Amino acid sequence: MTEQRKRIVSVGEVMIEMTRGSDGRFALGCGGDTFNTAVYLARAGLDVAYATALGDDLYSDAILALAGAEGVACDLVVRMPGRLPGLYLIETDAAGERTFYYWRDHAPARELFELGEWSRLAASIMSARLVYFSGITLSIYSNQGLGRFLALLEMARQNGVKVAFDGNYRPRAWKGDIQRTRTVFMEALKRVDIALPTFDDEALLWGDPRPETTVERLQSFGIAEVAVKNGHNPALVTGGEGSEFVAVPDVVKPLDTTAAGDSFNAGYLAARLGGETPVDAALAGHRLAAEVIQHRGAITPRKNAAVH
Repeated sequence: MTEQRKRIVSVGEVMIEMTRGSDGRFALGCGGDTFNTAVYLARAGLDVAYATALGDDLYSDAILALAGAEGVACDLVVRMPGRLPGLYLIETDAAGERTFYYWRDHAPARELFELGEWSRLAASIMSARLVYFSGITLSIYSNQGLGRFLALLEMARQNGVKVAFDGNYRPRAWKGDIQRTRTVFMEALKRVDIALPTFDDEALLWGDPRPETTVERLQSFGIAEVAVKNGHNPALVTGGEGSEFVAVPDVVKPLDTTAAGDSFNAGYLAARLGGETPVDAALAGHRLAAEVIQHRGAITPRKNAAVH
């Protein structure tokens, strides 16, 4: 395996994050579902690059500085002069559940696969070890961008690249157009090797009554490996022989559930790429997510985010 083939490419959007603390004040950071996963994969010692587009402003500089400090490669980040990254604000209730408010309609990440530099990105994806993206990734692109991205995934898989996907369905991001969402998801699922959905999202988008239904539907697309996250409930994992529920080792009271699923995905993928079974990988995902939800914001202090 070449050095570049060892690389994971995570695709999506990273934004400026404002999180309200217990004193009512907001702390400034950054996050985005696939970016969060990239950071936690890098902390696990994996070679990870993040693919997105940013502006040429001070906040975009700060995002790149954080990524660099975390060991996430930024050579697949396109800079767009005069543009600004998206912004989101998190309000958290007493149970640690979040409400998000977004300002992102003109974020440069939306145009990633319509820029002249997209061919350079395509070459890196074609030679990756694994490509990771989400339903949020899909929601930001135009039909032209989606067409290029999905075609690229198809070619990459033919070239031996593995593809991992978290549905991460957010109705507002799709402007309530559930039919278009399902159509795009179905096209994406034809190009996926590892699915990492959250049951609540699948129930909302597809009407799944139970995690087993989610697994069966995803398997119908030819996806052999599925790990269905379900909050503090056991995850349902399938891969190899049969399916198995994997309980959360230690249920903790969350301070902030931001990036719970993103960090589970990182723990799971890091373990799988390290040769562990899907069940052991789910346990690793549970443990990392339990660490992350005890801190505010998407990216925890480094000392608290080790993958076990």
